[in-house]
Amino acid sequence: MTDFKAIEEGPSGKAYRRIITASCICVLCIILIAGLWPLHTLNNKVSWLKNKNGLSFDQHGSIVSAGAFRNSDLRDDTSSSLEIWLEPSRVGDSKTILSFDGSEHLGDPFSLRQNKDGLRILRHNVNDQGIVRTASFGVDHVFRENKPVFVTITLGERETSVYLDGVLAKVSPLLGRSRNNFTGRLVVADSPTTSYDWSGHILGLAFYDRQLTPEQVVQQYETWTKTQQPALSDDEAPVALYLFDERNGDVAHNQLDPATDLIIPAHYFVLHPSFLLAPWREYKPTWSYWQDVSVNVAGFIPLGLCFAAYFSSVQEINRPTVTTIALGFVVSFTIEVLQAFLPTRSSGTTDLATNTLGTAIGVVLYGWSFTQGLLGKASHRLAGFLGESSQGKESRSPEVVSAA
Repeated sequence: MTDFKAIEEGPSGKAYRRIITASCICVLCIILIAGLWPLHTLNNKVSWLKNKNGLSFDQHGSIVSAGAFRNSDLRDDTSSSLEIWLEPSRVGDSKTILSFDGSEHLGDPFSLRQNKDGLRILRHNVNDQGIVRTASFGVDHVFRENKPVFVTITLGERETSVYLDGVLAKVSPLLGRSRNNFTGRLVVADSPTTSYDWSGHILGLAFYDRQLTPEQVVQQYETWTKTQQPALSDDEAPVALYLFDERNGDVAHNQLDPATDLIIPAHYFVLHPSFLLAPWREYKPTWSYWQDVSVNVAGFIPLGLCFAAYFSSVQEINRPTVTTIALGFVVSFTIEVLQAFLPTRSSGTTDLATNTLGTAIGVVLYGWSFTQGLLGKASHRLAGFLGESSQGKESRSPEVVSAA
């Protein structure tokens, strides 16, 4: 540890202590508010459309099926189809349109996402060596803001086909076999495990227990857009159908099975919020991920700087450096634990590392002579503003201790 000489024309000890104590309180309050905001449960922003069938989803709005879809409901668990008629309100976001939770297979569940103006599909597959993977592929230029599009997705054991308004847009092969994709509880307009909420209108939704043919895709598209529902003949009827024609209430009925009606909760929710998620599960190779990392490091630098000063010269203790870094970890840990109970936040261990690193950087910055000069000037000016003299009231300037 290195002792810094008192600044020759330093402020009174009283003014210095006021600055450091007030700074510690302000920094701690700002960090807690920023980490735990909003401090209350949000209303679930889902509403019925007034002049047509459909549900409107705003930020922090989602719905979930009352029960789970099971493979016993399907006559062929390797082939299935999905029809969704939707209208996004924004095209600059990457959000989850729908996903299944608790699927009856290993690996990630089937998920449909909007990636800016593109569509991205995630489904599991198992290769010949028995290794489970998640296949992810996309179709570009699918969505336009406030423009409806009818999407049909047909799933085969080894391929996925995407149709837009009845026209084939892409076929993607799988390097393995896939089955039981439409199983588990259905979450619409959000992810089951984190706040990844989609905004827009959903006008219709249907699931089939078979792979629709191109001719059937065209026919169903034309029937949906003309009659607001699909063809219901025995050969083409879905196994789950949501017309969203209720216009009020907190349930969107499955016209074929009430066990999987879609429930509209009063408050926004995440079905299975994460709790101290491991860093490798949080990592995303995106610019926004590294922006978040940078913000979390920078956000705790003031805490490290202020409390290093506090424990070194206001409430002097033997190990100010270690104590300050430990405090940063404890504050971060407290925030991450509490975030598990806030659906708009994500609880993970990556923030523990970045916040603690930021605290350590703040401790190092406190030891710099440049920082000492700034603190000295600020304290001297405060003493002058308060009409206090640096002589007589506190003759000893604070002793400063740097990081080891």
